[in-house]
Amino acid sequence: MLGMELCNLFPDAIKLKHSDVDIRERESVMESIEINRPEIVINAAAYTAVDDCEDNQEIAYEVNGISPGYIAEGCSCVGAKLVHYSSDYVFDGSKKEYIESDIPGPINVYGKSKLMGERNIIDRMDDYRIIRTSWLFGLHGKNFVDTMLRLSVQMDTVRVVNDQFGKPTYTSDLARKTEEIIDLAPGIFHITNDGVCSWYEFASAIIDNASPCSSEEFIRKAKRPKYSVLVNTRTGQMRHWRDALAEYLNNRKKMM
Repeated sequence: MLGMELCNLFPDAIKLKHSDVDIRERESVMESIEINRPEIVINAAAYTAVDDCEDNQEIAYEVNGISPGYIAEGCSCVGAKLVHYSSDYVFDGSKKEYIESDIPGPINVYGKSKLMGERNIIDRMDDYRIIRTSWLFGLHGKNFVDTMLRLSVQMDTVRVVNDQFGKPTYTSDLARKTEEIIDLAPGIFHITNDGVCSWYEFASAIIDNASPCSSEEFIRKAKRPKYSVLVNTRTGQMRHWRDALAEYLNNRKKMM
């Protein structure tokens, strides 16, 4: 989802897919950066299947944790800026909201692997922009909105947890915000659409037959934080998630 939006936003950029470079292979990463000598590297590669990460921990730590360090090392060698995306799941959910300087404490493998990636970047370079975001939806990939629309047709009622809170984020908005952040001072950024909701409230804005339930009633393999609300203290706010959702649903219809 995000990678395609970035490709559309930066049409003249060199675009590398997994078939071009495996970020898990240090020499491949270093060679690619050395050959292309970019001014900016944007890493939109990640293993984002939260529950699957519990069963595939080695891959999760390789892709999300170790590989960003290779990219940072390559960027440092050629003097390139690095933009990297992290997650609200680096936090444990014990607070109702988190600013950029709050101390992380992930409670699942996905969050732990993403935090490892952050730290490996920070250890290897100074000119980085780590963008923590949450609850992504958008064109070109699987997401919660599409899942709700599919299940709504298949089921009389769709059970959705009402005790986990965060901020939905439209990939198109996130990509445009990335362009702005590139020119800001290095550091960690919390970038989401505005507005806090539960997964149930988010679902209810998408379908008419959502039914609330607790996390205890809807057991998932990976534990989720109760609160993963990211607060942006470093840049201007983005539009409300409801406005972004309306645009996404309209664009989705045009593509069908």
